[in-house]
Amino acid sequence: MSDVPLRLAAVERRYHTEAGDLPVLRGADLALAAGEIVALVAPSGTGKSTLLHLAGLLEKPDGGEVFVDGKAAGTLSDDARTAIRRTTIGFVYQFHHLLPEFTAEENIALPQMAAGVTRRDATARAQELLAAFGLAGREKHRPGKLSGGEQQRVAIARALANRPRILLADEPTGNLDVGTSGRVFDELLEHVRGEGVAALVATHNPELARRMDRIVTLAEGRVVAAG
Repeated sequence: MSDVPLRLAAVERRYHTEAGDLPVLRGADLALAAGEIVALVAPSGTGKSTLLHLAGLLEKPDGGEVFVDGKAAGTLSDDARTAIRRTTIGFVYQFHHLLPEFTAEENIALPQMAAGVTRRDATARAQELLAAFGLAGREKHRPGKLSGGEQQRVAIARALANRPRILLADEPTGNLDVGTSGRVFDELLEHVRGEGVAALVATHNPELARRMDRIVTLAEGRVVAAG
């Protein structure tokens, strides 16, 4: 495995509009080391979500390359990209997107079972993560019976369930109050560093950003150090 689980090299992305091509990224470079958590802080409309989608192999760049564990992803088939997303990349969004008809435990077990883990092992891993995120005793609760902070903890645990090498988070605490946001971020930070995950976290919260290893922003379609 590479010590740099994620690297974007001269990545370009443009969107076609009625007015013509709209360039969003113009040769963006970014590398994330194992166990490093990087804050992505930039105004809305500058390409944060696009960068996360490219890093997560949800979109393909118009130029440049995305490397996952040192391997170029650009020439991979859709099935191969899906397999990488399932086992190597974890996603956390501002809104938890939990499946309402399943329990907290099941929401975390299902992605593991989709990756080939047995139900027994998937359930054990789900229980382990729920306990680590302070949710022991809430395993059988459906999302509607959990608070907003608890739901987001479940969403983060789900993202970490398959022991991903890379974690991509888009405003993971943006929908929470200040106190809950801090506690959830503490738990996220502990797991990222403890399990050697390379994490890229888009946030508008300067206090949370300062607690990460470094802060980057987007300027003229390129990734630059903030400040």
